[in-house]
Amino acid sequence: MDAPLQDCTIEEQRGVVRFLWAERVKPVEIYRRMLAQHGQSTMSQRKVCEWVERFKSGRTRVTDEGRSGRLSTSRSRKASSPQGYRN
Repeated sequence: MDAPLQDCTIEEQRGVVRFLWAERVKPVEIYRRMLAQHGQSTMSQRKVCEWVERFKSGRTRVTDEGRSGRLSTSRSRKASSPQGYRN
C-alpha cells in the first residue's frame, strides 16, 4: 500500500514537524510517523532534527527565508569554462 500523503510539499512536511514538536513528540518519532504517511518523499531524519531545532529557537515560519544576492547557476568549473577546458 502506498503512503497516503505521498505528494505533500516540503512546507506541508515542515508544518507537520512543527505541529508534532509542539505536541512534545521527539524528532525520531516525528520522522517515523512521517515516513509511514509520506513514504519515500519524506524529508530525511537529519532535516527533521534541524527543523525541530529551528522551531526550538523561535522560528515559526515553515517557508524558506528569502536570500539576497545573485543566484548560483553552476557549481562546476567545467560547465563555466569554454569547451570544458580547465584552468
